[in-house]
Amino acid sequence: MLSLSPIIKEHFLKPRNVGDLGGVGFSGRAGSMTCGATLRVTLMIDQSRRISDAKFKAAGCSCLVAAASVLTEAVRGELAGEVAALMQSPANALCQVMGEIPPDKAHCVALVREGLLAAITAYSDSVRDEWHGEEALICTCFCVSEMTIESVIQAGGLRTIAEVTKACNAGGGCRSCHSLIEDMLASADR
Repeated sequence: MLSLSPIIKEHFLKPRNVGDLGGVGFSGRAGSMTCGATLRVTLMIDQSRRISDAKFKAAGCSCLVAAASVLTEAVRGELAGEVAALMQSPANALCQVMGEIPPDKAHCVALVREGLLAAITAYSDSVRDEWHGEEALICTCFCVSEMTIESVIQAGGLRTIAEVTKACNAGGGCRSCHSLIEDMLASADR
């Protein structure tokens, strides 16, 4: 059996950022059917779209608590869109910080990633709902407007969300704008 890394032990025994933000901020929840663990991540995101504070509450094993503690430390000061994009990729970056994760605990890291993405998606949805600009804001993670996306689709003859993301970052974060980008791509094909 693989023993827990020193980082996992440290963050489990002395977790950072346990709690919530007192009803302010954006929350994301995740749960595991594998082990019954639950997690809530709450983020405060400032006007520059940086995560200024992060908290978590977890009911689960040492790896879940440690992963949430490491994550909340790591995301502070980072742009929400960049964190969302990183969380879409495999868990390698978080695993590298935490040390080797026992294979039967890999779902704990995935659970933390899911909670963080849900919190960033809540933020993105809120920004989109409150947008009062002259044109529609499609990707809130990277502040990409409808006109910008339409321009890159037309100029490059783009056909997929991945191509749009590569051209202007839209869709590269929390992915809550994917359905809107798909509609725009479908309209451009007509």
